[in-house]
Amino acid sequence: MMKLNDIFKNTSYDDTLFSEDSITAIESAIFMKQMKGVETPYIKCLVREKEIKLTPEEAVRQLYIYKLIHEYGYPTDRIRLETPIHFGREVKRADITIMDKDRPTVPYVIVELKKPKLTEGKEQLKSYCNATGAPIGVWTNGEQVSCYNRKDPNFFEMISDIPKVAQKLSDILSERYTYDDLRSRDKISKEKRSLRNLIKEMEDEVLASAGVDSFEEIFKLIFAKLYDELICANDKTAYLQFRNSGDTDFELKEKIQGLFDDAKKKWEGVFPEESKILLSPSHLAVCVSTLQDIKLFNNNLDVVDDAFEYLMSKAQKGEKGQYFTPRYVIDMCVKMMNPTVNDKIIDTACGSSGFTVHSIFKVWKEIRLSKGLEPGEDFTASERTNDERDFVRDNVFAIDFDEKTVRVARTLNLIAGDGQTNVLHLNTLDYSRWNEVTKQEDWNDTYNEGFKKLKKLQPKGSRDFSKFNFDLVMANPPFAGDIKEQTILSHYELAKNHNGKWQKKVGRDILFIERNLNFLKPGGRMAVVLPQGRFNNASDKYIRDFIAERCRILAVVGLHGNVFKPHTGTKTSVLFVQKWGGTVADPKTGKEVVDEKTGKPIEACPKRDDYPIFFATMQKPSKDNSGDKIYVKDEHGEIKLDSHNHFIVDHDLYNHDNMTQDGIAEAFIEFAKKEGLSFFR
Repeated sequence: MMKLNDIFKNTSYDDTLFSEDSITAIESAIFMKQMKGVETPYIKCLVREKEIKLTPEEAVRQLYIYKLIHEYGYPTDRIRLETPIHFGREVKRADITIMDKDRPTVPYVIVELKKPKLTEGKEQLKSYCNATGAPIGVWTNGEQVSCYNRKDPNFFEMISDIPKVAQKLSDILSERYTYDDLRSRDKISKEKRSLRNLIKEMEDEVLASAGVDSFEEIFKLIFAKLYDELICANDKTAYLQFRNSGDTDFELKEKIQGLFDDAKKKWEGVFPEESKILLSPSHLAVCVSTLQDIKLFNNNLDVVDDAFEYLMSKAQKGEKGQYFTPRYVIDMCVKMMNPTVNDKIIDTACGSSGFTVHSIFKVWKEIRLSKGLEPGEDFTASERTNDERDFVRDNVFAIDFDEKTVRVARTLNLIAGDGQTNVLHLNTLDYSRWNEVTKQEDWNDTYNEGFKKLKKLQPKGSRDFSKFNFDLVMANPPFAGDIKEQTILSHYELAKNHNGKWQKKVGRDILFIERNLNFLKPGGRMAVVLPQGRFNNASDKYIRDFIAERCRILAVVGLHGNVFKPHTGTKTSVLFVQKWGGTVADPKTGKEVVDEKTGKPIEACPKRDDYPIFFATMQKPSKDNSGDKIYVKDEHGEIKLDSHNHFIVDHDLYNHDNMTQDGIAEAFIEFAKKEGLSFFR
């Protein structure tokens, strides 16, 4: 029997949106006909009752018709196919039209299937609705679906679904949703929508003409929505407020502003107390409708992070040569560096704080495992245990020089860390001015508590913030741009060239190497993303000598050139090192481990002249040349899904919870255990 997967192969159409019953029903109705000597799939149309060649588009149409009849209850006499739509002398045809119950010649719902891209399909759909006066439009390719309510020719509001035959549009708009309802309808898992792409849609249709800062306003809405989800996830009887549920536009704005105000009180230090949502009521209504069926909590962090990456890249990050590190690269680093509950961890160029947040998730799993608890969701609305909160409060730090970035990082850390964070707005390299910055009243109001804890990690007697005693530093510092200020350069050995003379300018990433090493205590370890040239340029030999003198080089992992696309094609590698010296600590108690024979503490990283280094190169690109992610497919050509029903990026950095083959991280762990590295004892 011909399968729909065979028909959809190598096309933009799919059947993941539809139930097993509908797929089985359509597949069982397929028959083959000889057409010009070729076996060709056909089906008897559910509406026209005539034999139709089953193209990918037609297959999606028959599936959707089946859904309309059997799930929504529409009779076939209200369903029209290829309905003519008149544009002056030009006539186009709508794929599916549901006619009005009381006015059988008037379109009620128009369904568009022809255009595989949403942006193209939606524009055509809007023109059809405007031409006919149809109040509801649907675009689908079988994998994704978007439903819209036409309020006026220039205003299409996204709605969660179309009405069933016994419902009115007002019934859809006024439905009350619990958190469980949101779980069951989450567009990301059910329809494979992307928050990033939804934001792009909002920008094209609303924000471009709204006269506001897109980053700020979307940030506020995500912030408010996270709070709404948090409340309702912990109270199963509560109804979600972040919904366009038939309120007037002004009532809706008042409601969303109230959520935002409550969120500011819950998670202080992200937005000023006086900040307001600046979107107009009508623009806000569109944005809320677009976001309301996206579940942010109890997903993997990629959902939110992908959106912030997009917003930040547009706002400013790329201008400074600082690009967000893909989560699969971060996860590889976390697996290879193996943070524990007693480790003090910092990201010195934190961006959206991926290294620290993913370290938190990894340690939390171990804490829960040690207590016999279920691992639970990473990015969860559930309340954390005291031990989990203590770890975030006392052990995890992050710094960035960009104020907008810090606010994003603080948000993710506050939420993931159950209200605890030590994310600081500081210039990591320019530490000689920290005393000036930290005395400012506005800065103190937000960051003082975290800064006090950071100062406790200085070596005894240190007052200039040059050195700290962290166990683990992970960072992706800015690639581009040079530091020219002599007040900064004068504090760094690597600001001198191989002849020992002060240079007039030095690459930021070079200074970050030295700075990061100074954050580490003896025996501490570091993972840092660097341009490929630092590892093989002859002129950079003095940098490599500097590192080798102070650390054991553990590993170098070459990343594929597409990893940071579309922002940059700069080839990069991740350097993993461990600082010479230090003592081994018990991962559970944090106490020094003593050699049974000598009675002396075991050295964490005893200095050696000769030792093996782990080298690996990423073979799978993970992204195409345009910067779009490539996903893992099964033996049938279907995209594999993780435990959250999200796509799995096709890389060879690690085994993705055993859902893919072992990768570089697993090979390194085996190497580390064989070598007896202290953090894998």
